[in-house]
Amino acid sequence: MKIVVCIKQVPDTTNVRINPETNTLVREGVESIVNPFDEYAIEEAIRIKERLDEPAPTGKPATTGKPATTIVVTMGPPQAQAALRQALSVGIDEAILLSDRAFAGSDTWATSYALSKMIEKIGDVDLVLCGKQAIDGDTAQVGPGVAVHLGLPQITFVKKIEEITPKKIRAERMMEEGHQVIECRLPVLLTVVKEINEPRLPSIRGKMRAKKAEITTWTAADLDVDQDSIGLKGSPTVVHKIYAPDRKKEGRVLDGEPADVATDIVSELKRLSLV
Repeated sequence: MKIVVCIKQVPDTTNVRINPETNTLVREGVESIVNPFDEYAIEEAIRIKERLDEPAPTGKPATTGKPATTIVVTMGPPQAQAALRQALSVGIDEAILLSDRAFAGSDTWATSYALSKMIEKIGDVDLVLCGKQAIDGDTAQVGPGVAVHLGLPQITFVKKIEEITPKKIRAERMMEEGHQVIECRLPVLLTVVKEINEPRLPSIRGKMRAKKAEITTWTAADLDVDQDSIGLKGSPTVVHKIYAPDRKKEGRVLDGEPADVATDIVSELKRLSLV
């Protein structure tokens, strides 16, 4: 089984800068982290590989054919290699970076299109895993978008994989009121939530392996992409303005008897239209 994990390197939420001309996030030179939700997708891919490769009680492999392979992919500037190496350090087998100025400014539609082309180039992928959303955009659109571009069925907000074989999967997904169990054939795309697992920490050996690992890098020329469907040109979303709100540190200290203070608090909340 071939498992692909789509991840994203996002700016640390304490260090966000905006390009005033393009209204996009400035990523070069900004301290970045692996999107937290993607860490759960990475961990689940490793657990699935371990589950599928575990010997059966008879001593024979639990699956037929070659052992499962995990591949982590991302689109971004060269510095995104750091995110890929983090995934390698905890047990992912291979890493591929899609990096080209032609992809700069991509919205969720153009991003999901580019990622789908990466997965097509990898070929024979049985399972695609994504975090439920990225913390910088919070749209939760890229994972489902990749599924649409690839023509794959999708199960979103997965909190538990009850069963998986080389041919099918049964997963439990979160809903606003309760949960839903879905059985689906492979290949399929899943987006996962943090309730699905607890990501492991890298070992010293894993860190050394990741440091020495060769990361494959592709550009737009390496993929069969429509140039009008990538980057700002291929992004139907138009951002008129994006900015970081000013932080106001105003406060009041209310003194007096508890009943009087409570009355003052209620009056203030009403004035602010909060109650």
